[in-house]
Amino acid sequence: MRKSFLYMIILFVIVFFLSFYKLDYYIMKPGSAYNVSEFVTVEDGDKNHEGTMSLMTVAMAQATPLTYAVSYFSEYEEVFKEEEVRQEEEDEKEYSVRQLKLMSDSQFNALYVAFQKANLPYTIEYHGVTVLNVLADGAADGELEPGDEIVEIDGVMIEKAQELTEILSAKKENEAVELVIDRDDKLLDRTIKLKPIPGSEKVGIGITYSESKLIKTDPNVKVDADKIGGPSAGLMFTLEILNQLLDDDLTKGYSIAGTGEMNEDGTVGRIGGIEKKVVAADRDGVEIFFAPDDEITQAMLQINPNLKSNYDVAVETAEKIDTDMEIVPVKTIDDAIDYIEKLQPKKD
Repeated sequence: MRKSFLYMIILFVIVFFLSFYKLDYYIMKPGSAYNVSEFVTVEDGDKNHEGTMSLMTVAMAQATPLTYAVSYFSEYEEVFKEEEVRQEEEDEKEYSVRQLKLMSDSQFNALYVAFQKANLPYTIEYHGVTVLNVLADGAADGELEPGDEIVEIDGVMIEKAQELTEILSAKKENEAVELVIDRDDKLLDRTIKLKPIPGSEKVGIGITYSESKLIKTDPNVKVDADKIGGPSAGLMFTLEILNQLLDDDLTKGYSIAGTGEMNEDGTVGRIGGIEKKVVAADRDGVEIFFAPDDEITQAMLQINPNLKSNYDVAVETAEKIDTDMEIVPVKTIDDAIDYIEKLQPKKD
């Protein structure tokens, strides 16, 4: 009886360890398709569409011994070392801030491109710079945090990133700068003595940062996708905004999904994990899938001879899983729009 009880305890400990002990690895696997209209609402816009526009996600989670073992036998699950997921010196908070900033920028670009295409009015406001990463042993270490917005330096209001860069470039080592930062909607003063940036001979405050800007549109558009990190939904956000702005139903009755970063110039940028998104899209019944047709240069091939474009990988994956889903290459937003315009409405 005692032995059986002991064995049960040992078994419980083993199962608990295998299931919950966190390894220094992350597992990426196919996620799901999400109807973009659930995240985007254009004021007085048309949501009465026959089909759907969906963004695709991948699931990313820290590995346990059990999930690590399972991923070994799963073709479309991929294991990454912790340092391969995060940037150098980036902790969990900094990673989350960067991913959310990438998504925020993606939404900005989607609105910017969509309203240009629809020939509707918009204005752009600049609100300083957002701190993405605070370098260890840099001047700002212990003073600034990821997510802080720098709105003033030495009494000068900062709107664009270039303004901060120009002021800092004229400073010397051991000079002190007076910053005003916005942290959780509270203005705080910080005095920082400049020092060499870790890993560089340049003098600075030792952070990475990105411009904080806002676009106001007429009609107003509400985007509620704060929990979706990264820039890869930009293309589908753009198409959904256009779909609600325009009288025509861009879906034409089809289940349309895709992926790709939307750049300000309307080009569609390369993303990671596209094969997993193709698998997820097929599983969720998507009929048309837009894939970035990015250019692979000789310089890129010198670094990685096996590198392929997102579109080529998507086509290979579609053939492997034997899907009827149409894989459509897009270099720009115009490629996606042109394809949709030529698409025959789906028959019931």
